[in-house]
Parts: sequence; structure tokens; C-alpha cells
Amino acid sequence: MLLAEAGICSRRHAEDLIRAGRVRVNGAPAVLGQKAAWDADAIAVDGRPIAPGQEKVSYLLNKPAGVVTTLDDPQGRPSVQRFVQGLPWRLFPVGRLDRDSEGLLLLTNDGQLANQLMHPRFHVPKTYVATVDGPADEAVLRGLLQGVALRDGVLRCLGARRLPDAEPGFGRVELSIAEGRKRVVRRALAALGRDTVRLQRIAIGPLQLGDLEAGALRRLTAAEDRALRAAIAEAASSDPRRAAPLRGEGAPPRAARST
Repeated sequence: MLLAEAGICSRRHAEDLIRAGRVRVNGAPAVLGQKAAWDADAIAVDGRPIAPGQEKVSYLLNKPAGVVTTLDDPQGRPSVQRFVQGLPWRLFPVGRLDRDSEGLLLLTNDGQLANQLMHPRFHVPKTYVATVDGPADEAVLRGLLQGVALRDGVLRCLGARRLPDAEPGFGRVELSIAEGRKRVVRRALAALGRDTVRLQRIAIGPLQLGDLEAGALRRLTAAEDRALRAAIAEAASSDPRRAAPLRGEGAPPRAARST
């Protein structure tokens, strides 16, 4: 996909741009599946000509709660666009982080990198800290590790450990997953009887949030970029998903389970 090659967006978002009529080839609206070439066609997005070969860059953002992970929100809500204005590159977010969640978000103009991170084949782990209403006790940890049955499939964490409580009555758990279903961490914890009052993503593979302040943005170092690509390659060679016992939301009755 030429838009991804040019660093305009991911392949998935490119289809949305085409459907919205924001892409033109030789002055005419582009259509899905249309062929084009850099040396033969004039391609523009939102009236701006694009070309291949721009520098590929990636940034880390500590997304605050209340901000949507999009560059153009039709409802006028605060979006991550405000944090990348003024940069010389057109960056787009890789994947999503719920509006009421916060923490590490990767933004890039490297379409190939974005596609790899979002493709189900690669499974780069993401790590979160969840503050829950109630204790993060052994039953919660055991459920996350053994597997929680949700309506759209089982979630089994790659790792989970208890952290010191945020305050009396509110437990904290650090957990790692290798997928990105919508609100999957919150739904899994709810299935285990815990409402999530705060959810912060602290890592994507080798990338760490560290002490980056809320709303702050910084460019990946060369070492971080190499480490991320190495993690993608490693994740592609293995599949962390394994069969897991079902429990919680959507699980069939015990008598109906196969052995």
C-alpha cells in the first residue's frame, strides 16, 4: 500500500481514508483495490501531494486519560493530534489505548512497523498496571494466568503479579498480554469480580514508559528502535497463545465443558 510506504498511515487506516474520499489519484477519488505507482501517478491525501522516501520516525507518548487515540475525532473530543502538532512528520498512532486509559502509546510514520505491531501474527507483549476496586488477591492473579473466558474469546495473561495497594480497599496488579482486543483488560478483571478504576500501559515490548510525564512526547532512540524490531522478529517466530481453562464472563456451565 503506497500510503503506508509513504508513512502517511497504516494499511488499515489507509482504507478508511480512501472510503472517506480523502485520497486522490491523478485528481480523481481513489477506490479500494486501485493500482497506482509513484513514477506514473500523482497521489494526494487531503489535497496534499505525497511521495515515498521520507524519514521513518517513531515517538513515545504518555497519553493522559480522557484523550482519544485518533488524529481526527468527529465528536470533537481531545485527541492525540494535539501532542504531535508542529512536528515535521505526519505521525499516526499504532493501535489504540482506550479513552479512559492512559500511558504508553507509540506514534510513527513507518507503515510497515505499524502493520507488524498490529498484526495478530506478531504478538508483541504489552504491560499494564491496573488499579482495581477490591484486593488484587491470589484468586485474581490465578484467573488472569489460567485464563478468563470473554464473549470474544479467552484472555490468558503472559504474566501477572500483585503490586502494593494504591490505597486501602484498592489493589494493584501488573499484567502482560499479547493482544489488543477492545477493553480486554477491563473486561477480564470485571469477569473476575474487580472493577478497574485506573489502567496505565507501562510497556510495549522493550519500550518502557519510565518517568515520561503525562502528555509528554519523545522520539525513540536508535537502541529502542532496534530493540523493538528485534522483539517483533522474535514474536513472529513463536505464538504465546495457548489453550487455557475457561472461567468468568461467557464461560459455559461446568457440566458442559469438554475434558
